[in-house]
Amino acid sequence: MLTIKPIFKCASALALVFCLTGIASAQELSWAEKMFEEHKHDFGTVARGAEARYRFKFTNIYEETVHISHVKTTCGCTGATPSKDTVPSGETAYIEVAMDTNKFSNEKNSNAIVIFDKPFYKEVRLPIRAFIRTDVVVTPGWANFGSVDQGEARSMDLQIHYTGRNDWHITDIISNNKFIVAEATEKSRSTYNILYNLKVTLKEDSPLGTLRDQVILVTDDVNNPKVPVLVEASVESDLMVANAPLALGNLFPGQIKNSTLIIKGKDPFTIESIECENRGDMFKVKRPESAKKVQVVPIMITPPEEDGNFSEEFTVKIAGREEPLRFTAYGRIVGKQ
Repeated sequence: MLTIKPIFKCASALALVFCLTGIASAQELSWAEKMFEEHKHDFGTVARGAEARYRFKFTNIYEETVHISHVKTTCGCTGATPSKDTVPSGETAYIEVAMDTNKFSNEKNSNAIVIFDKPFYKEVRLPIRAFIRTDVVVTPGWANFGSVDQGEARSMDLQIHYTGRNDWHITDIISNNKFIVAEATEKSRSTYNILYNLKVTLKEDSPLGTLRDQVILVTDDVNNPKVPVLVEASVESDLMVANAPLALGNLFPGQIKNSTLIIKGKDPFTIESIECENRGDMFKVKRPESAKKVQVVPIMITPPEEDGNFSEEFTVKIAGREEPLRFTAYGRIVGKQ
């Protein structure tokens, strides 16, 4: 059996190990499948027009860079896209799948097939399922707040249109995310059509980063009582390290490596200092002196005589700003074997 050598603290610099170990069990995950946190996803019951998206997270746990040649699906009801094609050692990527709830309805089953061509050819099949109901329509399909400034509360309205029983009601709303609140208000009711307004609010204390969750509408429908609604937002600071964490890959003692840090702001800013926590001799930073909206900071790395993975914390002080920026750089020093 041909296997790829995973990353260990004292692993050899050789990236691939060839071994004859007989026939693997049919239940054993392939080297490519082992990178994925999850291997299938069920959207459950979703409303027509609702945004049904999910990200399969995977991490390259091997020394070799992995490459995705392409991603396909087995049904036109589903699309799949990788966040990036090339994933160096230790880095994380996603396969985002989306179910088309506008053109399709009822039970839908599909597979996203991720095809790796490096370091070896391998296909990973990710089953996807959804039941798309036609009696409930969500417009727009999800609460997409886009970019939101940190400390800003934001609200938006969605329409929930039900066709069927004249005594259908939304009885409750469940949000497992403390930064998302939602309220449903009945707007109209006729013999076969009922309209609710759903107000979704992103709270002002939402943390920095990507928020991706859902609120669940609880109805008095005995067969399908729950209607999920996707909520997405990107909470951004006035300043951010655009390429954090800084992935440095493999480093070799005695070989200087150059990297670049990118810091973005909404207004021009000046960097007062950049300091690392433990490895001051390993990193040399050329601090820009002028004020700009985008600061490109050259970093020169001189690896010490050691072997293994490392992670270093950096603090960036900005003129006129009390709270510093922080980011992490990580990589692996490959010593002599």
